[in-house]
Amino acid sequence: MIKKLFAKCCRTILLIVCKLVTGVQARWYSPPCDAVTIYYANHTSHLDGLVIWSSFPKKLRKLVHPVVAKDYWEKNSLKKFIAIEVFNSVLINRHTNTHENPLQPLIATLEKQQSLILFPEGTRGNGEQIVDFKSGLYHLAKQFPHIHFVPVYLNNLNRVLPKGSKLVVPIICSAIFGSAISPLHENESKADFLLRAKQALKDLI
Repeated sequence: MIKKLFAKCCRTILLIVCKLVTGVQARWYSPPCDAVTIYYANHTSHLDGLVIWSSFPKKLRKLVHPVVAKDYWEKNSLKKFIAIEVFNSVLINRHTNTHENPLQPLIATLEKQQSLILFPEGTRGNGEQIVDFKSGLYHLAKQFPHIHFVPVYLNNLNRVLPKGSKLVVPIICSAIFGSAISPLHENESKADFLLRAKQALKDLI
């Protein structure tokens, strides 16, 4: 009980700090809904998931889970507590062996009718360009053809918390939520789908 209460307090504090530091302005092309959705975004800062998550109406936050790297967020007990208890993140192993499916935690979450925040570039970029997507987004689209895939473009987050820096610089940021892309087309190749998904994100710039 105490642990849950402490997590709730941390969540509230982090949301307030996030809004103060980034002044995040969320813009939605389509109103947010409770349909199962994968929100996929460009990745330039450790604040990215928090900014997207904080942009949702309060009632949706319990249904949306940031996808984070297990090797980073399990480095110490504080990071693990923030990832799991505060934001109810889905942790994935980026260094699995051939007998493990790294997408299994994501699949399990989607099967529970919960949504995800995903960064298909796989690693943080420099904020200047969007690099090619990893294949995970395609495999999820193939296995879950009826869920929504919504692109989210994050602007200025790389300047708030630059890669390799621990200094937070208050700058106005924005999160642009586009319309859901059309489902995976019949006979559409992995390369074509990933290119189409990436273009939908670039179109929000």
